[in-house]
Amino acid sequence: MSVVGSALFGAAGAACAGSLAGLLAPARLRAALVGACTAVAGLAGVVAGVAALDGGRWSADLPEVLPLAGVHLAVDALSGLFMVVSGAVVAAVAVYAVGYAGHGVHGASSRGAQAVLPLFAATLVLVPAAASVSTFLLLWEAMALTSLLLVLAEHRQRPAVREAGVWYAVMTHLGLVGLLAGLAWFAGQVGGETFAELRAGGPELSPTVRGTVFVLVTAALASKAGAVPLHAWLPRAHPEAPSHVSALMSAAMVNLGVYGIVRVGFDLLGGGPRWWWLALIATGALSAVYGILQAAMSADLKRLLAYSTSENMGLVLIGIGASGLFAAAGHPALAGVALAAALLHVVNHAAFKALLFCAAGAVLHATGLRDLDRLGGLRATMPMTAGLFALAALGAVALPPGNGFISEWLLLQSLIHGLEVPGVATAIVLPLAVAVIALSAGLAAAVFVKALGVGFFARPRSEQAAKATECPASMLAGMGLLAACCVGLAVLPGVLGGGLNRAVVAAGVDGEAPLRAGGLDVRLDALSSRLAPLWVVAGLTAGVLFASALPRLAARRRERRRNARLWDCGGGAPTPRMAYTATSFAEPLQRVFDDVLAPEQDVDVTHARESAYLVERVRYQRRVPDRIEHRLYRPVMDLLAAAGNSARRLAPGSMHLYLGYGFFGLVTLLVVLAVGW
Repeated sequence: MSVVGSALFGAAGAACAGSLAGLLAPARLRAALVGACTAVAGLAGVVAGVAALDGGRWSADLPEVLPLAGVHLAVDALSGLFMVVSGAVVAAVAVYAVGYAGHGVHGASSRGAQAVLPLFAATLVLVPAAASVSTFLLLWEAMALTSLLLVLAEHRQRPAVREAGVWYAVMTHLGLVGLLAGLAWFAGQVGGETFAELRAGGPELSPTVRGTVFVLVTAALASKAGAVPLHAWLPRAHPEAPSHVSALMSAAMVNLGVYGIVRVGFDLLGGGPRWWWLALIATGALSAVYGILQAAMSADLKRLLAYSTSENMGLVLIGIGASGLFAAAGHPALAGVALAAALLHVVNHAAFKALLFCAAGAVLHATGLRDLDRLGGLRATMPMTAGLFALAALGAVALPPGNGFISEWLLLQSLIHGLEVPGVATAIVLPLAVAVIALSAGLAAAVFVKALGVGFFARPRSEQAAKATECPASMLAGMGLLAACCVGLAVLPGVLGGGLNRAVVAAGVDGEAPLRAGGLDVRLDALSSRLAPLWVVAGLTAGVLFASALPRLAARRRERRRNARLWDCGGGAPTPRMAYTATSFAEPLQRVFDDVLAPEQDVDVTHARESAYLVERVRYQRRVPDRIEHRLYRPVMDLLAAAGNSARRLAPGSMHLYLGYGFFGLVTLLVVLAVGW
């Protein structure tokens, strides 16, 4: 058996061992054993993915495992890329989870949660290896069910967890229905269910069938990726899940929705007309702008990060859509660069988002709070966590030397050079896409300045924040591994060039290699463009050091400085209540986008009993609801609730009425069969 196959079976075995340890091990050893087995499963996924990215291919047919259809597995470079991402995130988060769950945090240490965690990790590694419709759906549903159980791990502590679980269960299984319908119809039209058969017959189908399959499958997979407007589960499930589960979901699970879109749209269907990709670009643009706007308004740290995931997945969808648009226009070189940029952003996002969620979990572990308005002062009490959060935030805002900068730079390069492609659609859509990326980057900077400034650098606004202490060593070790990945991707992204080139080719985008493999820089031979991130980082570091050292050198030539109290205009020292909160920081942005966000505000004035002219208390409340959820999902839910209440009249408890229903149904069925025959 090849390295890929051995590693995948090793990952499955380690996950099963970890699940048994979660069920049977004593409480004092449970978290360590489960974390070790889960980390081994993740490392095995990394080994399998690296071997595939290096050119190794592997396939296996196991007809006895699944009745009728059997299990079909196959790994190529595209699968390998997502295996590496999932495996690396799983390994680092498993180390983090030892400390997080080992201290009994929020029910994450229960036997059920510990037993399910390795199984969920295994599905994240194995889903990209599926090579048939039945195998893919089986692993996809296993991933959905295990993640749902983990989201519900803390349902006894907070009612909001149960509500989040219901939303997640409904949305993920509606997505499964769409996925099942699209892939089953695809397989029925082709006459086979293996990916090899779909790949051979997909391009020969009629445009109507291909378009319908693409829409059904893409909608289902985009929902899993958290794309707007199918994102309603994400800002609920991610904040309410245990923090290490949130990291796995946001940094690994959502990526598999992207994997499915690339696999089906490019590889199995062989590409498609322009309207496919224009719709995908529009979805990505909406997700990017709406997601980051909601993140800017949120004062819940984990909810903020969840909406940031929607934004970043939107950028990835823009890259995939641009790649398909360029391929449909006959420009494979541009298509390869755009797809490589999207895949690289998947890698970068996985690194910094996993670190952000782990750091948020460390804050929750130390304070029990997620509300930024009640945090503050954590830079002094949790310096390591604050520094790691800042490093990940630098990647999220796509500024050098953050690791998110290089992938967004590649994406912009492909879009800007794509303006040369003739056509009205490209002349209109591509400049708008560039504007969306620029707007989302600017808003992302405001979002993470708010999170850092208010949550870590401001004065503490609660007793819990003031008494916070640094998280356990294993949690810091897991975050350190993720931080090392962020630094490596920021400084040496060129080492991924060969693997990204093979992944693009495996996806079905023909043409020359989009990236120059290896080296310290990133070269785009097809676009005559080049960037050396290492020198950018070195130049920025030198500039910061010089700027910080210059005032100190100048101060030495002057008189010794004296410490004196600043003039406070007679008002006294400022209190934490006088400082900016997350809500007040976002208020100017809310005013700019007031028509889009539609905030709800309420001012409650309580007058004194003695006189209506004297005010005893003024209470101001502001809420920024998810407008898409409010306008799209809420009416549907109200309609279903009304239909359910009306349907109760059909079941009053009369046996005669029930017999009448049965008789009427039987007669109707016989009539339909008689007419149809």
